[in-house]
Amino acid sequence: TMPKEPAVLRQNILDTTAAILACGIDPTKCFLFRQSLVPEHAELAWILGCLTNVPRLLRLPQWKMKRASQNSEGTVGLLTYPVLQAADILLYKSTRVPVGEDQVLHLELAQDIAQHFNKKYGEFFPVPKAILSEL
Repeated sequence: TMPKEPAVLRQNILDTTAAILACGIDPTKCFLFRQSLVPEHAELAWILGCLTNVPRLLRLPQWKMKRASQNSEGTVGLLTYPVLQAADILLYKSTRVPVGEDQVLHLELAQDIAQHFNKKYGEFFPVPKAILSEL
């Protein structure tokens, strides 16, 4: 949600990919791709954003904390990032999502969005459940 220099962004993508591979992710057994090259993520985020009300997003604690750190000037990208996260989850019809405690509210938003979408348009998205680690 913060502007980056293109060269820094490219290096961050390479570094993140290297870290994922170093953790033991086997690209012959899973799909490893750059999300920004999949236009359906942004397209679904737009659709889901049209179903999500602003007051709900304004209540998220991450919005309040980040906005405070940006001198009360939160960006639209920062506000709508949880909707993009919901699109990331729902696009692949995920049923279980590993999250940290700090992301539980964002997953609850994804659950609410899935339920709202399903109620309005018919059963389409599974409602994802959190996988929380004790660590």
